[in-house]
Formats: sequence, C-alpha cells, structure tokens
Amino acid sequence: MLRGLPPISDPNVLVSTATFDDAGVYRINDEVAIVQTVDFFTPVVDDPFTFGRIAAANALSDVYAMGGRPVTALNIAAFPVGELPDEVLADILRGGADACVEAGVSILGGHTVKDNEPKFGMAVTGLIHPRRILRNSAARVGDVLLLTKPLGTGVYSTALKHESIDEAAMAEAVRWMSLLNARAAQAAVEAGAHACTDITGYGFLGHAREMAAGSGVGLEVVSGAIPLMERTLELIEAGEVPGGTRDNARLHQEFTRFEPAVTPAMQLALSDAQTSGGLLIAIAPERAIDLVEGLERREQLARIVGTVVEGDGDIAVLAHG
Repeated sequence: MLRGLPPISDPNVLVSTATFDDAGVYRINDEVAIVQTVDFFTPVVDDPFTFGRIAAANALSDVYAMGGRPVTALNIAAFPVGELPDEVLADILRGGADACVEAGVSILGGHTVKDNEPKFGMAVTGLIHPRRILRNSAARVGDVLLLTKPLGTGVYSTALKHESIDEAAMAEAVRWMSLLNARAAQAAVEAGAHACTDITGYGFLGHAREMAAGSGVGLEVVSGAIPLMERTLELIEAGEVPGGTRDNARLHQEFTRFEPAVTPAMQLALSDAQTSGGLLIAIAPERAIDLVEGLERREQLARIVGTVVEGDGDIAVLAHG
C-alpha cells in the first residue's frame, strides 16, 4: 500500500516506514532527534476511563520501543455524539491524561470527529539522541530475546465481549495493558540492547518477523518460555479467538516453522493481536543478565524467550529449549 508513495530523500529522516519500525525518527541536530507515532482503536474494555488509559499507554509505547522519551501528545477521538453521554468521552480523555501524567507527557490538544463507534488514541512526539535509537532492524546473530509482558490481551478482550469472563477475570489483562513500557525501555537502553519492538496488533510472531526480516536474521523461539496470562490457552481452546488473531495466524504460517509438540492453542497465542503489549528486546548474551536485573529492579517482567540465529526472516518455534 505504501509502495505508491514518493520515496523519502531527506537525510535527516533516520527511521521511516522502510523497516516497519514502531515510530518515525527525524534528526534536528547532532544531539536531538524527534520520534513521532500515532495510534488509536475501538474500546477493548467497558470502562471509559480504563479504555482511555490503555489507548494512551499503547500510543506511548511506540516511542518507548525506539528508546525515546515521549514529551507531548495530541488526542484523537471519534465519538457517537448524541448517542452516548458526553461524560463517556470525558472519562476516556481523563484516562488518557492519567497515563500521560504518569509518563510526564503534556497533552497539547487534539481532534474529535463524530462516528458511530467510540475510538480513541494519540499522536505522540518524543525525543531521542540520534545515535541511541533502538530500531527493530538491528538484531544480531547470537543475541538473546527477552519479552516484558505476557500474551493474551486479544483473547481476554474477546472473551469479555462474549461474556465468557467477568470484569474480575479481565483485571489481569487490564493491569498489563495499562502498564507503561517506560521502565522496560529505560532498562533496555541502559543495558545496551541492539534491537527492540513492542508487541501489538500483529501478534508476537508478526512483530518478531519484522525484527528478523529487517535485521536479515532468523529467530528461534521457545514456546514453553513465552509468558501467557493465566487463562489464555483455556480461552483459546474454548473458541475465544479474535478475528484479527486468526488472520495473523494464517499470515504467520508463511514464515514460521512449529515443532510438532507446539499445540494449536499455543500457536494461536503466539499470533494473538495484542493491545499495549510488552517489548521484545534483542541483546548480546553477555549483557542479558544486566537487562534482566535492570528489569527486575524496576519490577518489570523479564523472560528470556529465544535467540537470534542465521536466517532470512524465518522463525522456528520450539516446544522446549
């Protein structure tokens, strides 16, 4: 779809759409570059405030995944004016603002359109040093892969819509989706990570593929090491699988080889379309312990899930390491 757009020739564009990275980066001078991203979507939970916070955390995550520090944001909202109380939109905006206050981000304004279904997100601008960008295309053979949040938010959200789980069960997914990736990104930068991306709508395998293809490597992933939310496999086996997850799984078959012992439910979990997911980080093995300690010190999940190997964008999913 983007192939028809004119190529970018500005040498100050350091990261564009060419590698399907999480955000764009534009150099201002030798010491400062800006990171820009935008994301918005329909509600994944019933509570407006919680939805607003999750949507903001999801948008901010793209800047964190680049190793940047978000500084400003613009709200983007669509709302069925006259069909839902104005207080619902106000609560959504309050939820977004709550995440931004925690992140130290100033909301400078935004834009709202009338639509049949609520949608919310943000355009976010961050700052980064031009030589300290965490790209998704810089993984190296021998690197260790770490993941900082469990998978399953898409499955949980679908189960909630179908009333297969209640709000109490959904609380696990809400907690993870609401968690900012700020501290995880800081730990990755401090430990000297080579590459990073966040896990969102294309699922773990989709975003891992972007890292592998962009870096010109292959990945070996250990399914038994992948962190999952408590009921993810149970809900998948019960049929609570989002359409986006099934679409992802069909596409992921083209570049993924599963060991026979990897169950069909686990294969779907690896393709589950995430909202405000964790960071997938590639780092030299001798620095991995520094990263794990940095994440744990910040009370972040730190799970080693695989390694970077020779290859051309392919992914092998092993049952056990």
